[in-house]
Amino acid sequence: MLIKLYEENPNPRDVAKVVNALREGELIVYPTDTVYAIGCDALNVRAVERICRIKGVNPQKSNLSIICSGLSNLSEYAKVSNAAFKLMKKNLPGPFTFILPTSSELPKIYKNRKEVGIRVPDNKIVRTLVEELGNPLLTMSVHDEDDELIEYSTDPELIQEKFANQVPVVIDGGMGGIEPSTVVDCTTDEFEIIRQGKGELNL
Repeated sequence: MLIKLYEENPNPRDVAKVVNALREGELIVYPTDTVYAIGCDALNVRAVERICRIKGVNPQKSNLSIICSGLSNLSEYAKVSNAAFKLMKKNLPGPFTFILPTSSELPKIYKNRKEVGIRVPDNKIVRTLVEELGNPLLTMSVHDEDDELIEYSTDPELIQEKFANQVPVVIDGGMGGIEPSTVVDCTTDEFEIIRQGKGELNL
């Protein structure tokens, strides 16, 4: 199912359809402020495991990232120092992934690595979904790192064709980007950019 949502004013009825699918453990594809991403309710372990299988990711060996709607309930999912919080407040919403130590609220699947990536994209569609769901979204880029076929990963109709048998809901939020988020390690207060992407970090 391809659902058209407009960033300026996401239709509440269509948002509710997507949120209901998430509550039922379904996977969705959605736009962010960087690339299109595949995600699910981050607290639904079966759905998380399904995305990991589709993307060929071993959660024992890879950091997982979640999207929050803002910083207000961040401490439920990650341990944030005062310095890290100030840095995030300066740069979010925006095209960044901040790596933080996990908190006790996240399911065990996230704790194998003891770290979690936190995103608050500058995209109203995905932040509205997270607000309505009441839980963060697990998020992974639609395209693979070594995938040369960039075209499909920016066009929601082509994404739907590619994932038709695996992802029941694809959100059409317009053409997507190809540049990933900037990843910042905040596990200590000596912050380190470990991948320079779209975001220019404001220290």
